[in-house]
Amino acid sequence: MRTTDPTQIDFRKKFELNDKVVVITGACGLVGRAFCEAAAQFGAHVVAADIPQSNPADYASQLEERHGRSMLGVALDVSSREGVNGLKDAVLEKFGRIDGLVNGHQNKSHLIFEPFEQVSDDNWDTVVHINLKGTFLTCQVLGAWMADNGGGSIINIPSTYSVVAPNQNLYKGTSLGCPAAYSASKGGVDALSRYLASYWAQKKVRVNMITPHGVWNNHEEQFEQNFARFSPMERLSYNHEVAGALIYLLSDASSYVTGDNMLVEGGWTVW
Repeated sequence: MRTTDPTQIDFRKKFELNDKVVVITGACGLVGRAFCEAAAQFGAHVVAADIPQSNPADYASQLEERHGRSMLGVALDVSSREGVNGLKDAVLEKFGRIDGLVNGHQNKSHLIFEPFEQVSDDNWDTVVHINLKGTFLTCQVLGAWMADNGGGSIINIPSTYSVVAPNQNLYKGTSLGCPAAYSASKGGVDALSRYLASYWAQKKVRVNMITPHGVWNNHEEQFEQNFARFSPMERLSYNHEVAGALIYLLSDASSYVTGDNMLVEGGWTVW
């Protein structure tokens, strides 16, 4: 609306996602579930997309029962073009449109214990294929549909370690770590997001990022102690604390925001 009179704006309504169709990959993960629940609470039809082992159809049924609204669960491998095309077809067949895409998928777990000097080609490729190629494919297939059909919102998830390098002291005395392939792939997600924000701006597709950090998941006590020493807020985050940024970026409240990376990381990168 072209106005300078704020009384003409229903600011609360700008955050609503009523009847918007939002595709969320990695939907059954720690942060993905918070994303799905938040989007559903704000009125969206959520498409929960994840690997078959996580049973996204069952999770979508739970969302549907809890919110009394049509949802959809789709099992796929995001690094497969066939799988991503199938996701698009399933969404359009059920809902007829796509309003939002949230790329919450990630892979790094099998590399946590592997020193950089010992990373194999196969392990490197696995992480890059899921994190970066998967985001490329979903953006290309679903994002292109939005670009050709009036616009929408894409939210990608890079990493704190695509902004700064991991502090190796964080992992002292723990069994945890952060593999180089993860940082590199997430850096690619950041660059791709900025590229697409410019590329699709005139077609009303906004492309933004959310960078969480240190999301609590029953971590080792030593890791929590280490983290508290290096974080200005002296604690890990919780998955629900990341979801507020998602609602803002999916909704019309962020209608003039694109190419942005919202850091939900407790001030980790300000030091």
